[in-house]
Amino acid sequence: MRKIGIFGGTFDPIHYGHLRPALEILDALRLDCMYFIPAGRPPHRGAPVASAELRLAMVKAAVREEPRFQVDERELRRAGPSYMVDTLTDLRREFPRDALLLVLGADAFLGLPAWHRWREIFDLAHVVAAHRPGWTLDAGGELADVMRARLAKDARASLSVPAGAVLLQQVTQLEISSTQLRRDAAAGRDLRYLVPEAVRALIRDSDCYR
Repeated sequence: MRKIGIFGGTFDPIHYGHLRPALEILDALRLDCMYFIPAGRPPHRGAPVASAELRLAMVKAAVREEPRFQVDERELRRAGPSYMVDTLTDLRREFPRDALLLVLGADAFLGLPAWHRWREIFDLAHVVAAHRPGWTLDAGGELADVMRARLAKDARASLSVPAGAVLLQQVTQLEISSTQLRRDAAAGRDLRYLVPEAVRALIRDSDCYR
């Protein structure tokens, strides 16, 4: 059984605040790989500013030097809203016996009940809530019920099955915002040390956020 991380997002643009937590989770949970999946049409927010082609190019450039990071284009190719439950259904068909781990930031995790067919996600994958040290989970309602039923006491032991657990994983959270990066780029400010150099070059050369 392989252990495959799933990291979705608009990546508009991708930055070190995405990459560092992904690497720490990869190592802490001893995953075989981490799939970065750029969203085509995110259902819970406005349309991305950069084109799908450019966002894909930025993600590929960002992960180029880490062989365990892989890029999956399926949401960019699929018509309609990019629902994670559909993506996980596709991945489960491809990897019927492997453990899939959907990685979410703390805010995204707490917002799960607003997602399309969110309860089905736990039939398809484990869910990893990535949080800063000292963070306290404040889930309520249906999500609190799910937490009580599914929270893993031993993260690694829970990965002996393909799906179903909630894992809490501390990560280094860098206070970098894609929204602010777009504003900075539009104002002509340098994004050096906030994004990988190859991503910085793509943003600069395309002038996509001007």
